[in-house]
Amino acid sequence: MGVLVSKSRKLSPLGWFGWILYQPYKWLVFAPFFVSTTVFLGLATIVLSIFLPSRWVSLICGTSWSRLNAWLTPMSVNVTGRENIDPQQSYVVVANHQSLYDVFVLYGFLGIDFKWVMKQEMRSVPGLGIGCEKVGHIFVDRSNVQAALASIKAAESKIRNGTSVVFFPEGTRSRDGALRQFKKGAFRFALDLNLPILPVTIVGTREILPSDSLDLLPGKARLIIDEPMRVDDLDGKDIPRLMEQVRSVFEDRRSS
Repeated sequence: MGVLVSKSRKLSPLGWFGWILYQPYKWLVFAPFFVSTTVFLGLATIVLSIFLPSRWVSLICGTSWSRLNAWLTPMSVNVTGRENIDPQQSYVVVANHQSLYDVFVLYGFLGIDFKWVMKQEMRSVPGLGIGCEKVGHIFVDRSNVQAALASIKAAESKIRNGTSVVFFPEGTRSRDGALRQFKKGAFRFALDLNLPILPVTIVGTREILPSDSLDLLPGKARLIIDEPMRVDDLDGKDIPRLMEQVRSVFEDRRSS
């Protein structure tokens, strides 16, 4: 259960005045809008997936859902490094994870077709869960290692012809803003499919919605897309080095 006011908030007296003014808007305007768009576009995803390829359904429904909710928060997103993406290339996209708003940033502004690797519990979210299932996102049971590996293995056939896969290598959101320990799944997936790793760094979402909190505020986010890392001729022993390279990218971009 999230807290209404995050302990990480450090606001000036003027900032607290703005926080107070924002609360009625958050509960009376944004919250109903978020629920409505989640349910409506989730249902639209189910219907459209009958007639359209999942790539188009994700673009129509997923991107619209993210951008509409970002706009109404309001959250602006500045994207740099888009020239590092080849639209015809599939990638293993790895992103840092600091807020639920990371989903809006990636889905709404990354600009490529991809499948999420998400925890099994997301399947039960009304509208969102079944919509994600219909467009082929990958649900992983993190309590069962073998089942999680089987789910990721079964998803390999979906990652081709410019469709990528997104991992949060930290596994879950950072509670204090510091990078958590990385898991190996994303890097093993990249090696198994011989796909380049695309590091993307998200900055600013923790100030918009801190982890384990309902303390939403307007703000600005940045999405920084770095050059892909090739994995040709690498094997399992190279995974720690790849993990450290991605971690260094995240640290550098977050401090810039």
